[in-house]
Amino acid sequence: MTAPFRLCALVPTYDNPRTVRGVVMALRAQVPDVFVVDDGSGEAGARECAALAAEGLAVVHRLPHNRGKGAAMKEGFARALQAGFTHALQVDADGQHDLQQARAFVEASRAQPDALVLAYPVYDGTAPKVRLAARKVTRFWVDVEVGRSGLIVDALIGFRVYPLEPTLRIGARGNRMEYEVEIAVRMARAGVPVVNLPVAVRYLSEAEGGISHFRPVADNLRLAWMHSRMCSSFSTRWCLRKLGLVRS
Repeated sequence: MTAPFRLCALVPTYDNPRTVRGVVMALRAQVPDVFVVDDGSGEAGARECAALAAEGLAVVHRLPHNRGKGAAMKEGFARALQAGFTHALQVDADGQHDLQQARAFVEASRAQPDALVLAYPVYDGTAPKVRLAARKVTRFWVDVEVGRSGLIVDALIGFRVYPLEPTLRIGARGNRMEYEVEIAVRMARAGVPVVNLPVAVRYLSEAEGGISHFRPVADNLRLAWMHSRMCSSFSTRWCLRKLGLVRS
């Protein structure tokens, strides 16, 4: 028997003391149950997360040291599933996304509960050019990996609804920002339906509390290695299937 649809929000955070509360409050207006995973934040970020827990605004789990966004998401997914939730609306803690659009994502997931509901960004003039360039490269490789152009419009954005059981069952090796790309590709290749919806994105200034943990060299190298690994794995498996050595 299929479990009744039950959705929570999940906010992984690392040193977002000035924006994480606003994200949680905006989500609570539409999704009453919010999980926050503090990925080893410093003093200010940890203090703000602890305050959210003390005020009963979110269930907060703190990792003892920074393990990466992907690791924080995996931890949150496992805890949400253990708590009886079937789906998680995962949103970044940096305040970049228009959270008023969360309702559309929740309704899309409710209408098609077996689907992975992915956002694709609608940028304003604040988007850094280096981030836009990285997205173009990633989109090319994602199209190659899933074997179809446009199946996944954007694989990097941190605003999406995950069906928890298949997300954890299919799994992904990455523990940092590459996790979001890898899990989306692996789920699509496993036959999980994909729904793409737009969300407005605005990069906050430093004065507004905007903090970017994106490292252009290290993170782009990490993405390149992940794409190389996945393409090699998928190609090898395709050859083995053609030779009749594996079934799937």
